[in-house]
Amino acid sequence: MTGLIPIKPIDYLIIGHLACDLTPDGPRLGGTAAYSGLTARALGLEVGVVTAWGGEFPLDALDGIQIWTVPAGKSTTFENVYTHTGRVQYLHARAPELDFQMVPPEWRHAAIVHLGPIAQEIKPILDGTLSPSLLGLTPQGWLRCWDENGWVKPCAWPGAQEALTNAGAAIISVEDVDKDEDQIEAMALACRVLVVTEGPAGARLYWNGDLRRFHAPELEEIDATGAGDIFAAAFFSRLHMTRDPWEAARFATCVASLSVARRGLDGVPTTEEIQACLVEVF
Repeated sequence: MTGLIPIKPIDYLIIGHLACDLTPDGPRLGGTAAYSGLTARALGLEVGVVTAWGGEFPLDALDGIQIWTVPAGKSTTFENVYTHTGRVQYLHARAPELDFQMVPPEWRHAAIVHLGPIAQEIKPILDGTLSPSLLGLTPQGWLRCWDENGWVKPCAWPGAQEALTNAGAAIISVEDVDKDEDQIEAMALACRVLVVTEGPAGARLYWNGDLRRFHAPELEEIDATGAGDIFAAAFFSRLHMTRDPWEAARFATCVASLSVARRGLDGVPTTEEIQACLVEVF
């Protein structure tokens, strides 16, 4: 296991694989850990990532983020193929699983812990090693499975009830559950705060038996990759600061909507864009 030396205390801890995304323009860095980590950093937080990475290319894009890596023969690698019937996703490689005991002691009291699996690589329930003020889940990696050819499709999440009950907040997309409204309702009943992102339509939030919708500004979409992860970091950070899910959702919707106008990690908001959202929303 390798990491940056010395390890410094952090505010925002993300656990989950970085991804090597295969695109027509070549491989690029992806995964919740990358998009959410950079967004949290842009929000002014000290960020740490526990991940597994195969070293296919340097992680210069994550400059300013502390990274604790488990060596991997290959990084978790996805390819998206777009057809006339929609997107087909393939998993070509999967890095080793992650364990909470891998988290450096200096990071175990981070205020925000974000579990961001992309390929079922971590358990959804903390084991006592970590003690966050806010535990946030982005369950997409527990809601997908793949066949022997790597074809990725939605699947059942057997541990959803217990995991969501123990979380402070969770964020899914309608695609994560194949637009299954019954599954969304069950998850909303189990979780204190559940956000469902709906692409250009914005997001809806379930809290205290109430449901509110948050509409996204209309912008030309160039690349929506990572928008949900950007939303998640903005939401968890603002929720921890204000304890107001409605306010956090308004802010996160604004921040995430800006990301679709640029490609890849370039969609991560700038400090100036974050300040503009704060002025616009509040």
